[in-house]
Amino acid sequence: MDSSKPIYNTIGKNYNNTRSADPWIANKMLSLLQPQTNGLFLDVGCGTGNYLEVFLEKGFDFYGVEPSDVMLATALNRCKSIIKKAFVEQLPFDDSFFNGSTAMFTFHHWKDKQKGLSEIFRILKPGSRLVLLSFTPEQLFNYWHVHYFPEMIRRSAAIVPEKEEMKSWLRNVGFSVVSTENYFVHDELTDHFFYSNKRRPEKYLDPEVRNGISSFTAFSDPDEVKSGLIKLEQDIASGVIHDIMKKYENDIGDYIFYIAEKN
Repeated sequence: MDSSKPIYNTIGKNYNNTRSADPWIANKMLSLLQPQTNGLFLDVGCGTGNYLEVFLEKGFDFYGVEPSDVMLATALNRCKSIIKKAFVEQLPFDDSFFNGSTAMFTFHHWKDKQKGLSEIFRILKPGSRLVLLSFTPEQLFNYWHVHYFPEMIRRSAAIVPEKEEMKSWLRNVGFSVVSTENYFVHDELTDHFFYSNKRRPEKYLDPEVRNGISSFTAFSDPDEVKSGLIKLEQDIASGVIHDIMKKYENDIGDYIFYIAEKN
């Protein structure tokens, strides 16, 4: 993917139609970040400002960075904050500038992931945290979608490290304490990211929902998506989908929170 032309310039046009900030996730990110009201924080890859807006409304001082012109324009219009156009690999801030940072559903789009992590470490003050919400290849291969879109899952899994490798990357750039917490998708999510509708398979038949999911827009083959959707619709109608979904139940989590501390 050409980092000079972010995929979100394409899907960002109608992103807010299906990607509203989810209250539970917003509160969870803050509980892990442990922000103070007198601190300054950064939301990396803030997109249209959906979660940034919530953080600001809760009384915390957040900046944002976003490489997509389309999403940046929306974020600037909705959030009363400093939001800059930037890629994570070259953050336009001084060393030790922030008291903490968040990054949600953006890590897989970073061109140089280790450099991006190093940049976040650089701009954080000692005693700060980075809280990152992402996924692992192992988790992806346990989505029931692999039954219908195996190549899409393979491509999506190829762009993120396994959990232990990711923890090593975080330690290698300087974070002294690294922990993780698995996240299992909860019902009634308002943010329709990839596996948010794991118990509502009919949602994936809606093109607007798919258009807000980068796996469908950036890492898929049109022919596979077409045939997979036909099979999915048939399995929903027959009820077979429930057996397939049950087959992929697991205890490894659907997504993962990485919590890294800079001492």
